[in-house]
Amino acid sequence: MLIFLMPIVLGNLFQQLYTIVDSAVVGRFVGAAALAAIGASYALTTVFIMVANGGGIGASVIVSRYFGAKKYARMKTAAFTAIFTFLVVSVLLGGAGLLFSRRLMLFFHTPAESLETALVYLNIYFMGLPFLFMYNVFSCLFNAAGKSKIPLYFLIFSSVLNMLLDVVFVTRFGWGVAGVAWATLLAQGLSAVLSFIVYLRHIRELESEPFALFDTRELKDMVHLAIPSIFQQSTVSIGMLFVQGVVNSFGADALAGYSATLRLEQIAVVPMNSIGTALSSYTAQNIGAQKLDRVRKGYRAALLLVCAFAVIDAAWMEIFHAPLVRLFMSDNNPSAVAFATGDAYIRYIGWFFGIIGIKMATDGLLRGAGDTLMFTLANLVNLGIRVSLSVIFAPRYGIHIIWMVVPLGWLANFAVSFSAYASGKWERNYRGA
Repeated sequence: MLIFLMPIVLGNLFQQLYTIVDSAVVGRFVGAAALAAIGASYALTTVFIMVANGGGIGASVIVSRYFGAKKYARMKTAAFTAIFTFLVVSVLLGGAGLLFSRRLMLFFHTPAESLETALVYLNIYFMGLPFLFMYNVFSCLFNAAGKSKIPLYFLIFSSVLNMLLDVVFVTRFGWGVAGVAWATLLAQGLSAVLSFIVYLRHIRELESEPFALFDTRELKDMVHLAIPSIFQQSTVSIGMLFVQGVVNSFGADALAGYSATLRLEQIAVVPMNSIGTALSSYTAQNIGAQKLDRVRKGYRAALLLVCAFAVIDAAWMEIFHAPLVRLFMSDNNPSAVAFATGDAYIRYIGWFFGIIGIKMATDGLLRGAGDTLMFTLANLVNLGIRVSLSVIFAPRYGIHIIWMVVPLGWLANFAVSFSAYASGKWERNYRGA
């Protein structure tokens, strides 16, 4: 589990570097208002990232089962069906995003001083959405075939390229927020194209009978798993999107601090999310190979890894909270409100990542076993708690309520998911009991 997991963790960490570097470069070289603009866009862009991740994971469960059962022709058909489907979906979503970006930003009460800058960033992002989708789908397909190192290599390459382009476009060309958006688009675009070329070579190496490039039956099976998986992956982001309107009401400085800490939170969540992703593929592969006992062993190993990562998260956030928040602040014109907001958030949330870790591990197992109903219900509970408590109590008692209720949603999610795992229904389905 650890050997399979670490490339996924490192890959997801490098993927987070896109937004981390974008925010750090803008915050230090352009200013707090520009950082707030990216922050205003972040919740919405993360929803699309999670849609891509969730769809890819849903598809990878099908591909993993065929790979575990050595049914390579059906595996190839499923893989190409996923590629073509998500390419079409990404183009449609990108076009819709361009049409409705202003309305969405106004709906979520984006501060007036950040609105136009946020739209510049958001519209460039939507133009590059097909590249984002295709890269994430290819990463999941590589993981499904046990090739988790390949996406890592591409992510290292694209992350380094993105950092270099950020600095050049912002500090040399003076493009501001548009510069970091174009840097991300170019880096992800090149990575997506290279991933496609390498995946084609990998597919050709697997000997099989003739296969189809598209199959509606495979698409139906993928949709059955992908839709709940998309919802599970995007629950946090959907919650952030609704909560964003509440945060925006506290002003651009508070939004800048909140946005900075969201970047740090996303880094802390990466190992936990990766454990869930790895356990999905691990579960699906072992179910395909009829080795159900290994699923429970893998789950126990995943929980041990969660505990280790949770201790690490708590330590680095508690020790380095102040310099981490200042990383996103301009030395020449720091905002006391922005720093206080970000610092309070990071010092609180750092102690609770073990909860989201066990939640994501349990959700990952259920997803890999095809139990879409229970983890969908669990994430609905999570979303409902976070959004309702934030909307009701934050305007009355302060912005700190927004991050104080986060662990409550995670804990409720885990309780529902674990009850489904403990019932053993997912296992009896495959044992024929």
